[in-house]
Amino acid sequence: MSVDGLPMVVPAPGLPARVRIHEVGARDGLQNEKTAVPTAVKAEFIRRLAGAGLTTIEATSFVHPEWVPQLADAKELFPLVSDLPGAALPVLVPNRRGLDRALALGAERVAVFASATESFAKANLNRTLDESLAVFEPVVRQAKDQGVHVRGYVSMCFGDPWEGPVPPHQVARVCTALRDMGCDELSLGDTIGVATAGQVRELLGLLNERGVPTEVIGVHFHDTYGQALANTLAALQHGVTTVDASAGGLGGCPYAKSATGNLATEDLVWMLHGLGIETGVDLGRLTATSVWMAEQLGRPSPSRTVRALSHKDQ
Repeated sequence: MSVDGLPMVVPAPGLPARVRIHEVGARDGLQNEKTAVPTAVKAEFIRRLAGAGLTTIEATSFVHPEWVPQLADAKELFPLVSDLPGAALPVLVPNRRGLDRALALGAERVAVFASATESFAKANLNRTLDESLAVFEPVVRQAKDQGVHVRGYVSMCFGDPWEGPVPPHQVARVCTALRDMGCDELSLGDTIGVATAGQVRELLGLLNERGVPTEVIGVHFHDTYGQALANTLAALQHGVTTVDASAGGLGGCPYAKSATGNLATEDLVWMLHGLGIETGVDLGRLTATSVWMAEQLGRPSPSRTVRALSHKDQ
């Protein structure tokens, strides 16, 4: 799909030269779908995302099938895509059993999913916050012993549907605990999409003060209130160079009903390219991929960029 030379490129001072997009559409984007997506379709989705230039594509999650039925085919899916050239394929692992399953299939990157609040830890993990961290510690240690890269997701970093606004020091405590375990990277999640740019700057500054360097931080914004791009720009201005996004804006959270879709990868790429920031992503091919995936799901993509570009080609 052609973008006809758009967006116009007007660089802004103080921004990174390049951003790595951590694509979550195949895992976080699909996990909440009510109708089972065939394994072959998921594999083709991942292949098309890689073909569009995305180099980090979160493939699936090795959770118990009863927790997230949509991802029950992880064992069948991962071997279908594990040999994609030039693409890192991290997978989510909830515990040591999940890690063992992932390692047996040759996974080289894994992620654990922590919470910044007690309420969400109980809803999502059925444990207290400290109990969940205790579960993750041997998982991270075993993964690092195997030479595997570990990402630590921290959900509810800015607001929680049960607890309201989340104090930054509470988030920082979880982040430093994950770093102390050995996590190579942290992803700050605005799970219900309530963050504002000021909150983003405040939290990033506090994390730096607590010894968490900006270069290990990624951001993961939901667009519930239309603030995802504004919050991303605030993070870029702070020096963050890893941004999570979901092709076509797919996704939500099965344990937080107020969470709407993730930041759409196409909308993110449009903004980044307009700022002269390199991503390595072919926006036309990515848009075509999201249009194709929307057809598989039987509904239009929520991404504004996908809608605009696909409408131009009609």
